[in-house]
Amino acid sequence: MNGDRADLQDLGFGSRIAQRSRRRLLNRDGTFNVERKRLPFLRSLSPYHALLTISWPRFYALLVGSYLLFNVLFAGGYYLCGSGALTVDGGESGRFLEDFFFSIQTSTTIGYGRVAPVSTPANVLAATEALAGLLGFALATSLMFARFSNPDTRILYSRNALVAPYRGGSGLMFRIANERNNELIQVGVQVLLSRVEKEGNASVRRFHRLRLERDEVTFFPLTWTIVHPIDGHSPLRKMGEEEFRAAESEILVLLSGVDETSSQTVHSRSSYKADEVVWGAKFSDIFGEGSDGAVVVDLHRIHEYERAPLE
Repeated sequence: MNGDRADLQDLGFGSRIAQRSRRRLLNRDGTFNVERKRLPFLRSLSPYHALLTISWPRFYALLVGSYLLFNVLFAGGYYLCGSGALTVDGGESGRFLEDFFFSIQTSTTIGYGRVAPVSTPANVLAATEALAGLLGFALATSLMFARFSNPDTRILYSRNALVAPYRGGSGLMFRIANERNNELIQVGVQVLLSRVEKEGNASVRRFHRLRLERDEVTFFPLTWTIVHPIDGHSPLRKMGEEEFRAAESEILVLLSGVDETSSQTVHSRSSYKADEVVWGAKFSDIFGEGSDGAVVVDLHRIHEYERAPLE
């Protein structure tokens, strides 16, 4: 593969980033080691995307915090309207706690009837809060629905990639499994080798797409050991462990498939740096048989391997 063709295999990093970055290009969790700076705050602000992608604990914490802050602010407004702004069972309310719970009843349209606005400012504030509350709950409901309906994947990658004996030679391999109970179909994978190569007196980073024993499976119910045969056409054919490390090599993995439940395409990414590739080892067996004869996969052992000398 010539240099120009290899540059087209960089997954979109571009030659400048590939040459300058001394860190791994792709983190194990699929995020990229690229920072963007000096973009105006308002242009970079994307609250909808952030609310869809943050973790569930943070989402619920933000939801509860926003709910409390919303009612505290309106309770402060009722409090500032004066002691005669609200009536409580025929009397006046000037207590902030009473105003706070009235705000909750108004925003949620519960309306027990025990507290009611009297003055014009309080009525205007109550009408405003009722509208804001309806819009806020509609927004929260739509976000919840979008988060639940947005398919994601949880692919478990083996902690290490291995260079193991394979069909009379050797092969680069790693293992993956689906951690969710949903089924993935038409799962495809691309694997690239990124390494620093000498080009005259300069060192340049090149990308080589690795040919796989199998780059697509129709069903993915168990585990999949992805194998790149190191044969006469492999860019790894003349590399040993020391050369692999010296070239600052990184194995980039891009996986995509279709979620059978939602019929939507999902993606997963990961990578292996040179110190995460073990030479002269093979994966341990993780398959067993259940009491009813069904195949059992022990995913706890997906990372385990044992030594196997290369020929």
